[in-house]
Amino acid sequence: MQTEKVIEHIVNWLKEYAVNAKCKGFVIGVSGGIDSAVTSTLCAKTGLDLLCLEMPIHQGKNQVTRADRHIAWLIKNFNSVNRQKVELTPVFDSLVDAFPKVEKEEDRFMSLANTRARLRMTSLYYFAALKGYLVAGTGNKVEDFGVGFYTKYGDGGVDLSPIADLLKSEVYEIAKLLGVNQEIIEAAPTDGLWGDSRTDEDQIGASYPELEWAMAMDDQGKTADDFSDREKVVFTIYKKLNTANQHKMIPIPVCEIPETLKTTTQL
Repeated sequence: MQTEKVIEHIVNWLKEYAVNAKCKGFVIGVSGGIDSAVTSTLCAKTGLDLLCLEMPIHQGKNQVTRADRHIAWLIKNFNSVNRQKVELTPVFDSLVDAFPKVEKEEDRFMSLANTRARLRMTSLYYFAALKGYLVAGTGNKVEDFGVGFYTKYGDGGVDLSPIADLLKSEVYEIAKLLGVNQEIIEAAPTDGLWGDSRTDEDQIGASYPELEWAMAMDDQGKTADDFSDREKVVFTIYKKLNTANQHKMIPIPVCEIPETLKTTTQL
C-alpha cells in the first residue's frame, strides 16, 4: 500500500465531502482504540473543525486513559481540535432501570451492549446537529463488510466512513505513519461494550489477521472443505458471521407494492 498517498487521498476526500455538504467539520467518538485514533487523526488533518467525544459507560480505566492521551495529542498538534466528555454511565444505568426486569441477567447482556453503542450514536448526532458537523465512522473493512462486527444504528450509524475500505492491518500501517501513540497501536482491539477486558478476538474467536485471510479466501470462492485444522475453524467462523450479519451490510429491505395494487380500477 502506498501509505502516504492513501492518507492524502482520505484527507482530501473527507474535506471535499464536508465542504460539498456545507458542514463545518466532524464529530467522532474516541474510544482509545486504533480505528478511532486513526480516523480522528485523518479528520484533524483536513484542517476543519473536529470535536472528539469521550463517552464512557462503565469503561475500563485503560481505555479511558488511552482516549484521553490521544485527544490531548491531537489538540497539541492540530489547532482545529476540541474535546467534550459526556458521562453516559448514569444515563445508561437509568435506562436499564426503566426496562422490565428479566429472569436471567445474562439473557440481555448482548442487548445491553448494543444499547451502549446506540446511546453513543445518539450523543454524536446531538453534537453534530448542534454544531453543523458530520459524524465520522470508525469501522474498517473487516468489521464493516467482512464479519459485521458492529452495532446496527450504534457505531454503524454514521454519516461517512473514511477507513471502511481499509483492512485492519492497513489501519495499523497508517497509524504508524501518522504517529499515533504506541500504547494504542499495541493495545488489543476491543469494542469496549461489556465493562470488562474482553477483546474482539475473545468475542469473534479469531484474530484480525486470520479474518483478513478468510476474507481473501472467500473472495477467491473457497469453501470450508478446502481447508483443515485451524484454517477450517477460522474460515467457518468468518462465513458464519458474514452470513448472519448481511442485514447490516445491505440496504434496508423495502416492501415494493406492485403497480397493479396501486391503481384503482374504474368501473
